[in-house]
Amino acid sequence: MQRRNERFVERLPLVPGQRWLGFFWAAVFCLVALGLRLAMTPLLGHGAPFAAFFPAVILTAFLFGALPGLAAAFLGLIAGSYFFLLPVADFAVTSAVAVMMLLYTVVMGVAIAIVHFMQRVNFHLAVERERSRELAETKDLLFRELQHRVSNNLQVIAALLALQRRHIGDDAARRALDDASARLALVGKISRAMYHPSGEGQDVCTFLTALCSDIVEASGREDVTVDVVAPRQLLLSSHIGVPLALIVAEAVSNAIEHGMPDRAGTVRVSLDASEEGFCLRVVDDGKGLAKGKNIAASNSLGLRIATALASQLGGRFRLESGSHGGAVACLDLPPSANGTHD
Repeated sequence: MQRRNERFVERLPLVPGQRWLGFFWAAVFCLVALGLRLAMTPLLGHGAPFAAFFPAVILTAFLFGALPGLAAAFLGLIAGSYFFLLPVADFAVTSAVAVMMLLYTVVMGVAIAIVHFMQRVNFHLAVERERSRELAETKDLLFRELQHRVSNNLQVIAALLALQRRHIGDDAARRALDDASARLALVGKISRAMYHPSGEGQDVCTFLTALCSDIVEASGREDVTVDVVAPRQLLLSSHIGVPLALIVAEAVSNAIEHGMPDRAGTVRVSLDASEEGFCLRVVDDGKGLAKGKNIAASNSLGLRIATALASQLGGRFRLESGSHGGAVACLDLPPSANGTHD
C-alpha cells in the first residue's frame, strides 16, 4: 500500500501533457464548492464566503499543478465575491471587501506556492530514486558478472588440472590433481552461491542441503542419504560460508568414501548457532574410525585442509568415533567467528 501511494505521488501533477483537463477539473471542483457553500447558507449566511473554495483550490493544485490551481483560486474569488461577499456591501467594493478579497488571494497564493514547491521536491526525489534503482541494478549486474567470471576462471583452472592429469603416470600425483581440480570447482560453485551484492547471507539450511546433494551426486552413490538439520531462515555470512562449505564437503565426502565404501548408509549434517558459538556435526553410520586415527598425522590432504580452515576461523575441527558406530566430524567455532544472523 505504501509503495502504491509513493507511485501515485510520484505521478503528480496528473495529465501534464493535457493541461486543459486540469482547468476543466478546476471548474468542476469550484462548482462543487459553490454548491456546498450555497447549501450551507442557512447556517453561515454571508459569512466565510470563501470557506468552501479553499479545499477546491488546494486539491486542484495538488492533483493538476500550479496553473490549474491558480485558475481554481480565481474562479473561487469571483464566485465567493459575487454570491456571498459583495451582496453584503450592495455590490460595492468597500475597504472591508477589498481586504477580504486580498486576504483570500494571499492565502491561496501561498498555499499554491507550497504545493508547487512540494511537487517539485517530490519530482526530484522520484528522479533520484529512479537513478538509485538503476545504479543498484547496474551494481547487481556487474557483481554477478564478476562472480560469473571468477567462477569460470576457477572452472578453467580445474579443467587445466584435469588435462594435465592425463600426462602424469604416477597414481598418487593423478589423485592429487583430481582432488585439487574437484576442490577448485567446488570453491567456484560455492563462491557463486554465497556472495550477494546486497551483502545478505545465504540461508544455511537451503545452502547445505544443495551442497550435500551435489556431493552425493558427484560421488555417484545412489545408496547414500544425507539429512541436513539446521535452523530455518538462519543466514550465513559469506566470510564464514566458503570455509564452512569446504569443511562440510570434506567431511561428507570422507564419510561416503571411507565410512561406507561398499554399502548403503546415511550421513546426518546438523548445525547449531547460539551465543556460545557455532557447532557443526557430520555423523555417519559407517564402519567408524580406525583405532588411533589422528588428523594431525593423517596423510589426507582434505582433513588437513579442514583443520587449517577451522583454525583460520579461530575454531577446531576433529574426528571422533560415534556412540553407535560410525564417525563424527566436529567443527566448533567461538562466538566471535559466528557469522550467522537471523
